[in-house]
Amino acid sequence: MVPIEQLLSSLLKVRKVGIGRWIACCPAHNDSKPSLAIRETDDGRVLLHCFAGCSANEIVSALGIEMADLFPEANRDHHKAVRRPFAATDVLKIVATEVTIAYIAASDLAKGVSLTSKDKERLLLAASRLHHACDIANGN
Repeated sequence: MVPIEQLLSSLLKVRKVGIGRWIACCPAHNDSKPSLAIRETDDGRVLLHCFAGCSANEIVSALGIEMADLFPEANRDHHKAVRRPFAATDVLKIVATEVTIAYIAASDLAKGVSLTSKDKERLLLAASRLHHACDIANGN
């Protein structure tokens, strides 16, 4: 991680435009008027945008740093997706089905209709599946 102060000191015509925001001349092209926007986020990431069209890769290369230098050590792995055993849409479909089963059982009980042993088994299965869905949502 390159400290923001060090990054800013390597740029020309730096001007602060807000909290954690600056503009400067872009080092990736012959820039006479500042066209590079720099922003430091709350979590320490540094975002770069050249309004003349230079890519972030071109900018960091011109600065002699790497893209990884714009991210704090703790956030370098933020892009790695957590592998879940099921897709979220599949889990939501299961939850919707099991909630419907529970609703039907509750509705029958509210009307005074007794549940058969088969209905009770299905209701217990619905409860088990809903608990499992909660575990999946919590990453367990």
